[in-house]
Amino acid sequence: MSGFDKTWLALREPADQAARHPGLVQVLARTLSALPDPRVLDIGCGTGSTWRSLARLMPGTTTWQLLDYDPLLLAEAERQIGPNPAVTFHRHDLNEIGTLPLTGTTMVTASALFDLCSEAFCKALTDRLVEAGCGLYAALNVDGAVSWSIPHPLDALMVDLFNRHQRTDKGFGPALGPDASGCLARLFDAQGYHVRIEPSPWHLDQASSALQMELLKGFRQPLLEVSDVPQATIDAWLAFRLAAIHEPESSCLLGHTDVLALPS
Repeated sequence: MSGFDKTWLALREPADQAARHPGLVQVLARTLSALPDPRVLDIGCGTGSTWRSLARLMPGTTTWQLLDYDPLLLAEAERQIGPNPAVTFHRHDLNEIGTLPLTGTTMVTASALFDLCSEAFCKALTDRLVEAGCGLYAALNVDGAVSWSIPHPLDALMVDLFNRHQRTDKGFGPALGPDASGCLARLFDAQGYHVRIEPSPWHLDQASSALQMELLKGFRQPLLEVSDVPQATIDAWLAFRLAAIHEPESSCLLGHTDVLALPS
């Protein structure tokens, strides 16, 4: 799967960095610090946001392999990170789970990925990580909660329809959408892993108005695809929501959860 726009990824990166659950990041850092040669494989790396968020907080001996299928995003990640002997880049189709480069890897990381994936994908990946003895840090999986400080009567309907679209195929089978973190936790728990789920919501205000605008623009096509709500009604709701961004004290909450699964 590819097709994510680097402009969108740049817009969301500050919100993602602020949202990551600090307690799980601390546990991840302690876990890697206890290892003599910590190696991290970041899957679906995009432009390297996970590395930029975590690398400075992890032990200095950690090496990273950043993996994505999109060559343009990989090239942008390499450009932004620059020469770094601790970081390598690898192009790989995540649908080819059986050939993931896990040799020597102690932790797999991913951000904003698993809500796009199916249960079958998550099961196959879980089996591979368990076989390799790897842990998983899966951050920023949507949980379906979206709310605004300035309400509209159609908010609940539109969010429900959007979450319905979140469960359609995004390239890895029927997507889990808001059920992703729960699915990962269940799969790893069944394998005897220690699993924690913690909240990592976006809290967006006028300082993140550009991100809010792009987020809302991204609602339109999914809403048209999954409902028989008239286009005029959808456009009127979006016009209200876009205008409300600029109101004093306006804010938006978009829920995510982070998962950390560690071998026993």
